[in-house]
Amino acid sequence: MKIWLPAWKQSGGVFDIPGKIREAETLEQQSLNPALWDDPENARQVMQRLAALQEDITYWTHLRQEIQDTQEFHALGDETLLDELEHATAKLEAELARAEFELLFSGPHDREDAILAIHAGAGGTDSQDWAEMLLRMFLRWAERHRFKTEILDEMEGEGAGIKSVTVSVRGEHAYGYLRSERGVHRLVRLSPFDAAHRRHTSFALVEVWPDLGDDVPLEINPDDLKIETYRASSAGGQHMQKNETAVRITHLPTGIVSSCQNERSQTQNREVAMRVLKARLMQLEEEKRHQQLQELKGEHVDAGWGNQIRSYVIHPYQMVKDHRTDYETGNVQAVFDGDLDAFMEAYLHHTMTGS
Repeated sequence: MKIWLPAWKQSGGVFDIPGKIREAETLEQQSLNPALWDDPENARQVMQRLAALQEDITYWTHLRQEIQDTQEFHALGDETLLDELEHATAKLEAELARAEFELLFSGPHDREDAILAIHAGAGGTDSQDWAEMLLRMFLRWAERHRFKTEILDEMEGEGAGIKSVTVSVRGEHAYGYLRSERGVHRLVRLSPFDAAHRRHTSFALVEVWPDLGDDVPLEINPDDLKIETYRASSAGGQHMQKNETAVRITHLPTGIVSSCQNERSQTQNREVAMRVLKARLMQLEEEKRHQQLQELKGEHVDAGWGNQIRSYVIHPYQMVKDHRTDYETGNVQAVFDGDLDAFMEAYLHHTMTGS
């Protein structure tokens, strides 16, 4: 029986434990310096990074010890323990597979919660219906992972579907997973809104940002904000509240708009809308500093022809294909029911290896 070892165990590989230990020791020394706390934001980042390193070091050191124990157990050559050894090896290999997948979450915000936005693009009512189908798909996916979701803002379509929606997704590595979904999603089907039942192509744009909560290190000049209130529609949009509890915030220098109508009070809606706005503005700041537009969200493109990252074809054949990784499946219904992990994993492998 052969015990498989991942690359990091054989040659230092992707996860350099000694390197992580050295970095953690350096940060520990910094944390002992009282001058560190003269800059609270820098101190917060240092301590956050140190905690993440310590967590990773503990986990991978423990896993390495389990590998060594299993190898020693195997070296005993006691055939009476074969069943027990096979069970231990199968369990270890499953843990190694999961651990190596965790390595794919290499981005600075991959551990964070996420803010997901969907916008109907070219295609009229069909695209608005498609945007609602995508919303259902992502909510089903989040449910599979036991992530908590909350619709922060929603604009209904004309006749069917939705024009746009913003959703909070909370869970371990929510942003790390969902960043693979940013871009234009294309649907090809026989339109249920066409009396002649002809084939239509619809588009929707998906945007994703890391949700850093109240820890966003960003100061906004109040004079740069235009804050509007309006009456929020209830679930389904069938009734209107008497009070103007919904809030829309426009950042005048950039034109970025953030709104929320899901909370009970105007104050709560304003806080959530500001949180979303800060997440989007922080992304812009990081893009300026690092000039790496695709690190967080990917290049903003029009929701129309030629820009799709993934195609969902129902007619004339059944296929979902990601155009960045070439991963595809014929089980379209499973994808619509939230079976997205294979697409996400293929994308994470692609971004790490470039192939």
